Amino acid sequence: MNLRNKRWTDEEFFGMREDVLKGWPTGKDVDLQEAIDYLKALPDSKNFAIKLEKAKAEGRTLAQPRAGVALIEDHIVLLKHLQDEGGADLLPSTIDAYSRQNRYEECQKGIDESKKAGRSLLNGFPGVNHGVAGSRRVVEAVDLPVEMRHGTPDSRLLAEIMHAGGFTSNEGGGISYNIPYAKAVSIEKSLYDWQYCDRLVGFYEENGVQINREPFGPLTGTLCPPSTSNAVAIIEALLAAEQGVKSITVGYGQCGNLIQDVAAIRALEEQTEAYMKHYGYNDVVITTVFHQWMGGFPQDEAKAFGVISWGSATAALAGATKVIVKTPHEAIGIPTKEANADGIKATKMVLNMLEGQRLPMSDRLQEEIDLIKAETKCMLDKLFELGMGDLAVGTVKGFEAGIVDIPFGPSKYNKGLMMPARDFEGCVRYLETGNIPFTKEIKDINRSKLERRGKDENRDVSFQMTVDDIFAVGFGKLIGRPNQTNK
Repeated sequence: MNLRNKRWTDEEFFGMREDVLKGWPTGKDVDLQEAIDYLKALPDSKNFAIKLEKAKAEGRTLAQPRAGVALIEDHIVLLKHLQDEGGADLLPSTIDAYSRQNRYEECQKGIDESKKAGRSLLNGFPGVNHGVAGSRRVVEAVDLPVEMRHGTPDSRLLAEIMHAGGFTSNEGGGISYNIPYAKAVSIEKSLYDWQYCDRLVGFYEENGVQINREPFGPLTGTLCPPSTSNAVAIIEALLAAEQGVKSITVGYGQCGNLIQDVAAIRALEEQTEAYMKHYGYNDVVITTVFHQWMGGFPQDEAKAFGVISWGSATAALAGATKVIVKTPHEAIGIPTKEANADGIKATKMVLNMLEGQRLPMSDRLQEEIDLIKAETKCMLDKLFELGMGDLAVGTVKGFEAGIVDIPFGPSKYNKGLMMPARDFEGCVRYLETGNIPFTKEIKDINRSKLERRGKDENRDVSFQMTVDDIFAVGFGKLIGRPNQTNK
């Protein structure tokens, strides 16, 4: 493994590819030229990259759910329900937990047991086990583009099979599908494996097939400051572009304060495009995705719809290209297809009512955009410095040093010194910056906003704020204030 931010040669890519395809018997069914021909024959209406680029040009926000079950026919029924009854604009195939860890034998047992039980005993769609033919059955049964969504540090075989199967988008990256999902996978290994996935997409692009890539924005989904998630998204976008990816959707998970959330999406899009131009990736189309609230949900369905609608409104007012939809069953478990469709319908209603509307620029909004960009730049500048201009090398060294530090990440390769909390307005700030190389001015801004909250609540600025904030939305509030009641 020789990790560097440099496009892989055909010799490097195809040399590894032989071993990748041997990872499970279905790998033998992948024929790149045949897959290219198949994907070219798909209508534009089933291509993720094309549909996202069109939505961006038209200023529309598309709605996409999460969903996945073990058996092909059941999965088709689920997706068709979300398409026909829910009104989804884009479709997912959420991959099961065994596949995410490349445990395909256990996947197969789950498939077999699901057949016996008459219901899914896996928490997603085992795409590798179903193979190219199974994936194509899904793609051909629906009218919309389909994306694989998962949480896989090593998604090389998954990408090979499901892209060949007609899936025109792959979510994730070497950081965003490692630090929040795995304990003992090195950053170096996951970045290297995801370079393979990106080079595969780049190869398809070179052969006339548009395929979208989407770094996972929310990360751990728990009080992640916008500049941290934006920095990760920009890193993964730049690494993907170097491997030839031309359609990249950078993402962000809702924090809850309208001004900060709108600022985060706008800063993310502007800053990603600026970095792309700076490093010569002039033909890359950048779109954005806004994830509805990823933290604890209220159990009451009516209150859950309130959270869903707030996320929908924020996505529309921010001008995000698409929004990932939650369901009113988030606090209960895996939703029914009916509940999933209801979440889409609620989202679409809000999007339709806000069509053409954007939160107008103000001094407060510009101030937040500028702060997010400045914080993000501090991290990225240091990574390039540590890597002596090589972002991949700098990212590995940067995580070792805590330059980028993801809150509540289970990975032992995450420093875990940074700690977030909400300020007096509900914006997520840096309570402890750890080793993140912020300027004194940036540190002082974050501290002063947290101290304002402490003064308002008559308590010290401390980790207890963080704890209170984690549970607040589940209790009906955004900010975890002491002695507040759920009304």
